[in-house]
Amino acid sequence: MSVNHTKIKSIIKKIFIKRGLKTNHAIICANAIINAELVGAPSHGLSRLKMYCERISKKVINPRPKITVKNISKSISIIDADNSIGFVAADEAIKKTIQNAKKTGIGLVAVKNSGHYGLSGYYVEQAVKKNLITFAFTNAPPAIAPFGGKKSVFGTNPICFGTQTSSKVPFILDTSMSMINRGKIRIAEKLGKKIPYGVALNKFGKPTTNAKEALAGVQLPIAGFRGSGLAWMVDILTGVFVGSNHGGKVKDPFDDFSGPQNIGHLFLAFKDNLFVKDYKKEIKENIKRIKKIPNLKGQTIFYPGEQKFLRTKTNSKKSIKIPKNIKKDLNILLVN
Repeated sequence: MSVNHTKIKSIIKKIFIKRGLKTNHAIICANAIINAELVGAPSHGLSRLKMYCERISKKVINPRPKITVKNISKSISIIDADNSIGFVAADEAIKKTIQNAKKTGIGLVAVKNSGHYGLSGYYVEQAVKKNLITFAFTNAPPAIAPFGGKKSVFGTNPICFGTQTSSKVPFILDTSMSMINRGKIRIAEKLGKKIPYGVALNKFGKPTTNAKEALAGVQLPIAGFRGSGLAWMVDILTGVFVGSNHGGKVKDPFDDFSGPQNIGHLFLAFKDNLFVKDYKKEIKENIKRIKKIPNLKGQTIFYPGEQKFLRTKTNSKKSIKIPKNIKKDLNILLVN
């Protein structure tokens, strides 16, 4: 089944409004979910809609949060999301980050008591459009073990970096600390498909291609010890530092309804012309030099964000393909 993305966005909006969200909050959520579909990341799109709705119905996501913003200085703010759905908390945070950075040259915003917010790149790109170099960090439920261990403690804990370029295509590096993101494993488990070898271990510490075993076991980090260390770094930055859950305490949104997730986010943005007069000229030269190097046979050098831009441009002209199981979920959520 394929449906126009504008129509699907309207359906998602209705579903969230039915569950008590304000209209403007429902629109924020719908935009973020459709963005994931358009950029080619369905693991963070419609496949998660049922989960968000279940968490609202079980009162572990607050549909009407009283989000508070405390300004520590003109550059630094902390947001208490009041167990809001993550999309709404992150939307508030990136806007505040942009505001702070535009005023002083640099903006740092922390978020506590939030939930899963989808794709980090979605928020970073908003700041990049304002000529800000931007970082985003967020923690997640246990999926990765510390190097040498076989029990999950750290989330896939994505790191995202973005900057403008000389073209309309921004440089956006958005990567989890795991070999593949957890959403892809969940989709494979739901569809009964295998996952690639070398991305996860079962609960006994043995390599597995079985998605269900992987979810019960451990995901492998990128670059071994380095990836594990980076996941730990994000756990500190978005948990210990901002006052959110950390050290394996973030609740799994699909399986644990015993309470809110209390996820933390951290956004950092600064003006790109702080140290050089013509940043756009310099970044153009940087990309030009790197793209001029000899390519491997049959390969093209892309900077992070280019292929995503091309996918989005193509997908925006097409309808979104909706698997049967997700179509069934949508129909149930619209009625109930």
